[in-house]
Amino acid sequence: MRHRPVEASALAAILLAGCLFETAPPGRRYPEPDVALPDRWTGADALPGPVAPGWLETFGDPALTAAVAEAVARNHELAAAAARLDAAAAEARIAGADAWPQAGAGFSAARQKQNFIGLPIPGAGDEVLSTRSTRLGVSLDVSWELDLWGRVRSGHAAALADVQAAEADLRAARESLAAQTAKAWFAAAEARRQADLAREAAACYRETAALVRQRYQEGLSPALDLRQTLGELASAEAFLAQREDQLDRARRQLEILLGRYPAGSLEAAADLASVPPPVPAGLPAELVARRPDLAAAERRLAAAGARVDQARAALYPRLSLTTTGGTSSDALRDLVDLDYSVWTLAANLTQPIFQGGRLLAGVDAAEAGARAALETFHAAALKAYGEVETALATETFLARQERELAAAAEQAVAARRLSEERYRTGVDSLRAWLIARRRAIEAESQWRAARRLRLDARVNLHLALGGGFAAAPGAGAAAP
Repeated sequence: MRHRPVEASALAAILLAGCLFETAPPGRRYPEPDVALPDRWTGADALPGPVAPGWLETFGDPALTAAVAEAVARNHELAAAAARLDAAAAEARIAGADAWPQAGAGFSAARQKQNFIGLPIPGAGDEVLSTRSTRLGVSLDVSWELDLWGRVRSGHAAALADVQAAEADLRAARESLAAQTAKAWFAAAEARRQADLAREAAACYRETAALVRQRYQEGLSPALDLRQTLGELASAEAFLAQREDQLDRARRQLEILLGRYPAGSLEAAADLASVPPPVPAGLPAELVARRPDLAAAERRLAAAGARVDQARAALYPRLSLTTTGGTSSDALRDLVDLDYSVWTLAANLTQPIFQGGRLLAGVDAAEAGARAALETFHAAALKAYGEVETALATETFLARQERELAAAAEQAVAARRLSEERYRTGVDSLRAWLIARRRAIEAESQWRAARRLRLDARVNLHLALGGGFAAAPGAGAAAP
């Protein structure tokens, strides 16, 4: 028995050559900003130092941390973003498949009858002579395009950059969800406290209405006082209904973010958390390396550049190698006998000449896409700088607003206590005391609203700075 190692050597050569070409995604190269960056943030006197991760824990609320963990684990939009990442990874594997030799196994079977007509064969008479034959074969077919100009590698690199962009999108979605959940948590806590204050205010109006009604019945107050008081009571009851509606909607919105059915049964926090101390904001030049949305924009720019290389490489010749090895015989038992082996080895070189301008138009489209990706990155970066500057300035304004409203609430509480003492000693009327109580409630309501705005602004600042957060996945079960 004679062995034929030639076809095996050809297969090994193509497979080895295919392994020599490995593709890596383009390296990260953030474009230079198209605006002059200041040395420090201008929106406020930000603390120096690097941006610290783990901003969620700075609020000191384990229930909030658990709620964010539950949202990250169960939110459907985040799960959809993760599925898009998986799809991008699969597309990258598809794009990279062309860089490897393509192999396939085949089995063929044919039965043939052939007639011999017009041939003078002695003794055949008028009969049509024919012959029958059988041909069986097994083969291993391998083909590979030698990526001389990097067309396949560039396409694979673009797909890998798309995967990295999808991964950055997932991180951005995760951080955005954490921020939305935190703000929804604060909104529910404020809504609960505002509803309590509205109930207290409505109770004050009821006491005032009862007092004025009694004085009216005794002839000590005119009908105008009674009607004005009843109108104020109706407005207070309507405002209470509005506050209760806001609480109900805040609960349901938070439940949706947590991946729960929006039954409105979630128990909101009894009060708002305190605003943490100021945080370091880093430097403007460091922002692009932290924000996941800018990382995604940079990866899409890299993918667009790789597609330009791919389109240009398509203008050059393509060299393909093809080999087939196997056995062929008219008997099934011979298919495992190497004496019946057959093989072919071929090379194919093709150069595009005329395709109606398709390839050049492909280059133009890829270059336009790269320019668009660059402008998109600059727009996203400028927006990111604006978000940080606005968040820093807003923190300053809201801190001053809350400070003044807290002082106003403190003075209103002091006035309420003084009015109560004066009422009990007979200096002030009950009506004056009830008015002082209502004003103290309204002052606290405004202060709580400002506190919630500050908490939201702090969350926005962390999100704008690109600071990450940490939430243990198992903590979601602790959320109320």
